Amino acid sequence: MENTSNLPLLGITMGDPAGIGPEVCAKALDVPQIYSLCKPLVIGDAKVMHDAVSFSGLSLSTNTVQKPSEGLFHHGTIDVLDLDNLPAEELKHKTVTPAQGRASFEYIDRAITLALAGEIDGTVTGPINKAAINSAGYHYAGHTEIYGEKTGTTDFAMMLVDQGFRVTHVSTHVSLREACDRVKKARVLKVIQLTHATLSQLGMAATRIAVAGLNPHCSEGGLFGHEEDAEITPAIEAAQAEKLGVEGPLPADTVFSKMKGGMYDAVVVMYHDQGHIPAKMSGFTYDEATDSWGQMAGVNVTIGLPIIRTSVDHGTAFDKAGEGRANPQSMVDAIMMAAALASA
Repeated sequence: MENTSNLPLLGITMGDPAGIGPEVCAKALDVPQIYSLCKPLVIGDAKVMHDAVSFSGLSLSTNTVQKPSEGLFHHGTIDVLDLDNLPAEELKHKTVTPAQGRASFEYIDRAITLALAGEIDGTVTGPINKAAINSAGYHYAGHTEIYGEKTGTTDFAMMLVDQGFRVTHVSTHVSLREACDRVKKARVLKVIQLTHATLSQLGMAATRIAVAGLNPHCSEGGLFGHEEDAEITPAIEAAQAEKLGVEGPLPADTVFSKMKGGMYDAVVVMYHDQGHIPAKMSGFTYDEATDSWGQMAGVNVTIGLPIIRTSVDHGTAFDKAGEGRANPQSMVDAIMMAAALASA
């Protein structure tokens, strides 16, 4: 058997039991290459994982453990840290329920606790349903905010990655009105710094970061707004004074094409959709003929935390949950990214 003692141990939360999270976990752990990069441990409910393996038609067994060190970590067996927190009769695919929301939150909470204690080397998260966790009494906008609070971190950001395509967000899950109000020099500078640090951690000696403007054409010298002159440009100048390789502000309608062409390693964007739309255009491919996603690549990385957290770059996809037809590529990518960060 291959020696895995030096590989990072990753805790993988299976997401909302009602969605495709358990399925993409199972399918990702059917990829032999994963076990050459890390020791994967699913944090969830063993009954739910067994169900996902079954309806996905996979020839995998499950090994239930109570602590990370008990894992077998070899291909063909999925190690599950079993929280046993969802009775079998309460598993309802495609449905928002408080019980499933509570269970999915508890998986995340346990993963963070284990990572902070040093019992696992990084975390990978499956998709959760925000309505479900809120119905269970956990009032968070998403994973990023949970991780920020549970780790006591205030300066963090979301980075989406699809191979060489990387975007980092100044703000994420807020209204567009509030997102505009959050474009401030200090926050823009912090996100530039976090982006540079993450690229450096990934082994990039000389990083090239572009900063997108907020307004059309970067406001055309104040014709369409003032944020570029008042907040974004001063942040870029402060980063340049720190000898960081950063340029901008650049119009958002061309900056992503420049990154895709190799001019930049990452783009700092000002709000959720400004970054998510091009990232998903890069990583997602829909096939009308089969009514399915032929490709769902890409990783969500929370940067600035004291622990590693990567995630799939898609939601729970309730419409196809429990049917065995979910694409696991984003989960595979997320595990590989976490392994790379933990091994750096």
